[in-house]
Amino acid sequence: MFIEERILTLFKNNAHHTLTYWSVFFSFGLCIAFLGPTILDLQCQTSSTLSQITWVFFAQQFCLLIGSSIAGVFKKTLFSALSTLFVSAVVISVVFAIIPLCNNVLLLAVAMAVSGLAMGLIDTIANIQLVTIYQKDSAMFLQALHFFIGFGALVSPLIADPFLSESGCGNHTGNATQAMIHHHRNMLRNSPMASHSFNESIGAPEGPHGEESIVHYAFWIMSIINLPVPLAVLFLMYRERLFPCSPSSPSLMDKDELALEHQQGDTETPEAGGHGSIFSCCQNDNLRGLPVSFFMIHIMGGLVLFMTDGIVGAYAGFVYTYAVEEPMSLPHKTAGYLASIFWAAITVGRLVSIPLNYRFKPVKLLLVNLVGVIVTVLMLLIFYTNKIFLFVGTGFCGLFLSSIFPCMLAFTEDVLDYQGCATTVLVTSAGMGEMVMTLLVGTIIESQGSYSFLVIGLVVACLGFMAFMGLMFFNRMHRNYLTGTAKKSTMVEVTVARQNGAVGAEQTGAEGS
Repeated sequence: MFIEERILTLFKNNAHHTLTYWSVFFSFGLCIAFLGPTILDLQCQTSSTLSQITWVFFAQQFCLLIGSSIAGVFKKTLFSALSTLFVSAVVISVVFAIIPLCNNVLLLAVAMAVSGLAMGLIDTIANIQLVTIYQKDSAMFLQALHFFIGFGALVSPLIADPFLSESGCGNHTGNATQAMIHHHRNMLRNSPMASHSFNESIGAPEGPHGEESIVHYAFWIMSIINLPVPLAVLFLMYRERLFPCSPSSPSLMDKDELALEHQQGDTETPEAGGHGSIFSCCQNDNLRGLPVSFFMIHIMGGLVLFMTDGIVGAYAGFVYTYAVEEPMSLPHKTAGYLASIFWAAITVGRLVSIPLNYRFKPVKLLLVNLVGVIVTVLMLLIFYTNKIFLFVGTGFCGLFLSSIFPCMLAFTEDVLDYQGCATTVLVTSAGMGEMVMTLLVGTIIESQGSYSFLVIGLVVACLGFMAFMGLMFFNRMHRNYLTGTAKKSTMVEVTVARQNGAVGAEQTGAEGS
């Protein structure tokens, strides 16, 4: 069988917990992907510029990092972990419901910051709970966990697409284009205004707070779709008798004690491997006396993920904006499918990477993926007027980007023998990359035009590849250091053994005489 019987039995024994954590990550994915295709409608709703609405991405990603870093406070017991997941899932539904009421960019940024905080808590706690349950068998279940991010991110644009405006509005268009948009919209409405002349439609004011848009229905639908997730967490808490008025189950106490011991003693836990504080890693006394190559592997690996995850965030956030502007000028409905294709490719890529990890080393997959990203973005630049290739290239870009993060995680941890804080550095770098790149791309697109979207992507992809080459250099240096250390250790052991043997022989001779 493809999956061992032991792992299947382990899954059956923990199916309720596992499925609940997977469903919570569906909320994560649902929340992370809806901004891209709805950004122009939200820009119209908040009467903001593209560079101003870009700060909404920044607010979400910044608070996501904060949520991930403070989640350690809520992960010490099963009750606190599940309670936090329940509240976070509820918060995501509430944020979806109130987004249509945010009539300026500041209110929208605050709402997205709150959702980002909830997403950060979900990210850390769900990963830790799965590792606590499955421990050394957790890799497959974590891959499936991150598959549900892609699944939620795929569903979100599909829900939003039917409700997107046929034409954009806001400050990114000129007055003449604005007039044409108002006229076109009015002609689509079943109202007396449809019979007005073009000149009258120019003078007609737009409804307040984006009344002409119906995208708010998409947010309310996503809010309703997400509601079963907190209910699933609540049901799990009921099954485990975790409510304050219920007596604690002995098995739960065992699980909490196991979680605490696992976090303190096992170097492969998320606490040691990537969900602890970045500051605690820097203050680790065990890092003293280590070679420069040890630290450079952390830095180069972090730079690779800073660049590649930055591309993921920027591409998902602005491919819709790029597609509806010149030279593509795709209809808004058609452009809405690009985000779905991108996340669908990432989802498929994460599934495909599971069997590939059994056959190929992570370093080879990393090389193929990074070269694939560069070639794909370069082809998108060459065929920048080809609408069909935009969809094809979006799919390939998602496929190549999908498995870079887990491969980099596996490679660096293996090189460092699961010592240090590789995962902490990589997770933090990836989050910072998404935060910075979305802000950068949004600002440059408005000032330099949509073509700069692909130029930035190509430059960043090349920088990521250069960082990967640096990682290979310091990896070789570190292996040479380990080989030299091992030889010295072996020579010392042989010398000690010979000395002990000589002493034993002298003692034997003395006893014989």
